[in-house]
Amino acid sequence: PPAGVRGVAGGTRATRFARIKDYAKRAHEEICLLVQVENQQGLDNLEKIAAVEGVDGVFIGPADLHASLGYPGETNNPKIVPIIDDAIRRIRKAGKAPGILTGVEADARRWLECGGLFVAVGADVGILARETEKLAAKFRP
Repeated sequence: PPAGVRGVAGGTRATRFARIKDYAKRAHEEICLLVQVENQQGLDNLEKIAAVEGVDGVFIGPADLHASLGYPGETNNPKIVPIIDDAIRRIRKAGKAPGILTGVEADARRWLECGGLFVAVGADVGILARETEKLAAKFRP
């Protein structure tokens, strides 16, 4: 509200558990609408997707994109990486914010250089799991 259809979510994490003053009155001014592209159809329609009123950015889902293009289980195939590079450039050229997720620092830097404006490097659960494993390994005989 006031545009679109979504729950108010007054007491959730998004509202810092109801600690944001006037959240319901100003949330629409601060919410960023991102859409995700994960297949060839999405790639073929990037400019049309970016042109949709209200869309602020386009996130490339690298794992699902790889899988949908015939490379399941991969996220850095040399045939797909240039396609992602091109998608990021096209999204940026369309005036929208391109984004992507990667667990590899070199890839994050590559996609920032291509014009990515939000690049997630890893995910909290994965980072927590890896660091927990490292810590536990220090105490194993």
